[in-house]
Parts: sequence; structure tokens; C-alpha cells
Amino acid sequence: QAQFEESGGGSVQPGGSLTLSCQVSGDSANDYAIGWFRQAPGKEREGVACVSSFDGSTFYGDSVKGRFTISRDNAKNTVHLQMNSLTFEDTAVYHCAADRSPWCADAYDYWGQGTQVTVSS
Repeated sequence: QAQFEESGGGSVQPGGSLTLSCQVSGDSANDYAIGWFRQAPGKEREGVACVSSFDGSTFYGDSVKGRFTISRDNAKNTVHLQMNSLTFEDTAVYHCAADRSPWCADAYDYWGQGTQVTVSS
């Protein structure tokens, strides 16, 4: 059974950067489309980014385009989310999710527990 565990969350000032990691164990990360989602208190869950397993193509939510970058680290069986130019609106719990689909999916079978990102001055 594959497992997906997030790390790298924390507190950062506006304009700062953080890198989140989704560590995959029990299977190869390359066999999954992997996405990052976030949910802030009182708000609906929002898709942030995704990387396909077929060709590594990436997709981003409109609110993070140009600021966030998703990437695979095959040597570490990990998917990273580099977040730059963070704003207060990026404060949320971030989850990685995975699906055995070649393409970024609408629904994901596997979810991590989440990691908190707080942007505050």
C-alpha cells in the first residue's frame, strides 16, 4: 500500500518562500499523477498544482501560477512544491494527493495528512 507524507510546512513572512515535499513510500512516485491541494479555514479545498505520470506535464491553479512550481525528484521518490512570493492568502493546510492515472485527475485515491503553511508578518 503506497503512502504519501507531506513535510516542509511552517511559518513565513509575506514575500517569502517554502518548499513542500510529498514523500512516497511503498511504490514508485512515477506511477502516480500527484497533485497538491490546500484548504484554508472556512474555505473550500482548492487545487494548487499537479504533475502527470505520463509525460511530467504540470498544471497550476490560477492563484499560484508564476509563483509555485511542482517537480519530481526521482532519486528521492518525492514530489516537491516550491512556493515563492507567498501572501496571506496562501495560508492553508496543504495536502498531496495521488492517483494511478497517467494524467492529472479530477479525483485522487490517496491523500496525505497535510502540512500547515502560515504566512504572517
